[in-house]
Amino acid sequence: MTARKLVIAIDGPAGAGKSTLASRLARKLGYVNIESGAMYRALALKAIDEDISFDDEPALLRLAQDSKIELQPRIDGNRVLLDTLDVSDRIRQADVTAAASRVSVHPKVREWMVARQQEMGAAGGVVMEGRDIGTKVFPDADVKIFLDAAPEVRGERRFRQKPEAAPPQAIIAELRERDQRDRTRAVSPLEPANDAVIIDSTNMDIDQVIEQAERIIHERNAVRR
Repeated sequence: MTARKLVIAIDGPAGAGKSTLASRLARKLGYVNIESGAMYRALALKAIDEDISFDDEPALLRLAQDSKIELQPRIDGNRVLLDTLDVSDRIRQADVTAAASRVSVHPKVREWMVARQQEMGAAGGVVMEGRDIGTKVFPDADVKIFLDAAPEVRGERRFRQKPEAAPPQAIIAELRERDQRDRTRAVSPLEPANDAVIIDSTNMDIDQVIEQAERIIHERNAVRR
């Protein structure tokens, strides 16, 4: 009998390294990496292109319902398709990232997104990262990890990735603002699930983070058996 594949939830603030951890774990395990953030960014991009207010929840919900968002796994991360158009690079740009944070606060939009994400991960064999995966999307996930790091460290990491985007202090200020918005929103605020294992990567490199995450997965899998 083949063992059921796991659902692995990775949550944490912006810039903590969730996407890198999720994609590396998914490749190692042969799982699908579902980026919830990429889905919100794709919707935000469509709102920008169609000049829809980020505060207009009914219009954003209709936009979501009329959109087709696909995640296609590849070696260097997911390819993101919005209505069959490859928007993988565009959704990583600063204006879309900022817009996604505003789009994602609306309860009906989140409800629609959560339903899609649950459909994608229903059979297991997924690594999903975001802000509320272990608390809202998959509260019964087999493994829950909350990846965190100091804002200063997250800002420096983002600056090293894209030094042309903004100076470090501006990035750190933006992350602090986003942290405040994510942690205090009324619906699905950013917080660790009660049974999540917290990894503080402030003084760790990505290989150390992956090693610790793999150890957590192994331990949880052993308990399940």
